[in-house]
Amino acid sequence: MQYHSLSLANQAGMEVDIVANGGSDPHLSLIENPSIHIHEMRTVQLSAISKISGALALLLKAAIQFVVLVWFLCLKIPRPDVFVVQNPPSVPTLAAVKLASWLRGAKFIVDWHNFGYTLLGLSHGRSHIIVKVYFWFEKYFGRMADGAFCVTKAMQHELAQNWGIRATVLYDQSPDFFHPASLMEKHGLFSRLGDTICSAMGNADCISVEKEAGDMNTTAFTSKIGDEIFLKPNRPALVVSSTSWTPDEDFSILLEAALMYDRRVAATLGEDDSMDEGQLWIDIKNGKKFVYPRLLFIITGKGPDRKKYEDQIKRLKLRRVAFRTMWLASEDYPLLLGSADLGVSLHTSSSGLDLPMKVVDMFGCGLPVCAASFSCIEELVKVNKNGLLFSTSSELADELMMLFKGFPEDCNALKSLKEGAMSTASSSKWSTEWQTNALPLVNQASAQVSLTSIVIAHVSVGLIFILYPNLQVSG
Repeated sequence: MQYHSLSLANQAGMEVDIVANGGSDPHLSLIENPSIHIHEMRTVQLSAISKISGALALLLKAAIQFVVLVWFLCLKIPRPDVFVVQNPPSVPTLAAVKLASWLRGAKFIVDWHNFGYTLLGLSHGRSHIIVKVYFWFEKYFGRMADGAFCVTKAMQHELAQNWGIRATVLYDQSPDFFHPASLMEKHGLFSRLGDTICSAMGNADCISVEKEAGDMNTTAFTSKIGDEIFLKPNRPALVVSSTSWTPDEDFSILLEAALMYDRRVAATLGEDDSMDEGQLWIDIKNGKKFVYPRLLFIITGKGPDRKKYEDQIKRLKLRRVAFRTMWLASEDYPLLLGSADLGVSLHTSSSGLDLPMKVVDMFGCGLPVCAASFSCIEELVKVNKNGLLFSTSSELADELMMLFKGFPEDCNALKSLKEGAMSTASSSKWSTEWQTNALPLVNQASAQVSLTSIVIAHVSVGLIFILYPNLQVSG
């Protein structure tokens, strides 16, 4: 929705009002844009009532948020020509926006990214009465919209055949600030993150030995001599995954794959369990190279299952693999993707019809991806061109072994996927996709009213937490 806002302001020359619950800070480009006005609502907290009755708390929260959202859309912002709302969440957003559009004589467009009832079904089951009511609500008010976008052809077909909704496919694409990082950008990022990267989550590991107190010219990945920056030949391979730490992403697959990589490399190199790991790490730091590199997994995101998996990571005994979890500023996240060697997506989709935005961002940075396989993922990931697919932890471990053998110079399979990802990045950008597929629908919707402003109503973090206590938006 931030990308929609920037395009409406910069490409269409419109005034944009964003109505949203508080959460993570928006990208700096939104804050600095004089045509974008952010109206932040307070998140409703009913923890005391939740302890008495979870169902009552959900209904009460939805009712309160309906009133607050209508108040903002009808009284706190200038009258718009078009409301654009991302779905999910659906309750009470779709009903509130529909009422506001009727009261203010505006049009109403839904951007379908997934189905809310399928997300709710992760925790309650598809047959639960709450899920069935949610499905009815989502379908009923979704059909009232004056226009619709969706993120895949598969979802377009589902909306047309079973929902009676005609939607335009608007593939998620990364904006221009997602790009491959330069050596200077990499060195700056790794210098800023140095303490976090070199601080082990539990006991010492193969990355924590890289820490050089007070030396800003050396990081775990780069060195600076005079004005020249270069990548270390014995650096670890950097693997990045962003996650919301929620049930639709089985993070245990990545942990198991990392453990398998660690054990398989040791077996391939003929190492036994009695080996002095500390000496191995010192040897690697001092320049000794092996056919398989160390792997550093940086996992970004917030969510309810984060601590559970962090505790599991601390119990792992790994020789050539290390994990770090962190939450990055919106300006640093694209730099991390642009500095990494491989991305991993564990997203499997509650509906099987949406695509992971994290993979879109990775491709925007020219980063090849190993992605969990599900029904429509090949609309985005082209196997053996810009990425690979996996269904099990063993398959992912096989892919890690294959891609990183000979890293960093003699890993031809990884380099080939990198070229494919770079090609994807250069050929697909948000501005082009939006200009071609979104702007005509916005112009059509606003043609019947005088063009004054566009309002984006997006209640992401707050409503998702209310209706799905185990879910959180990742970033």
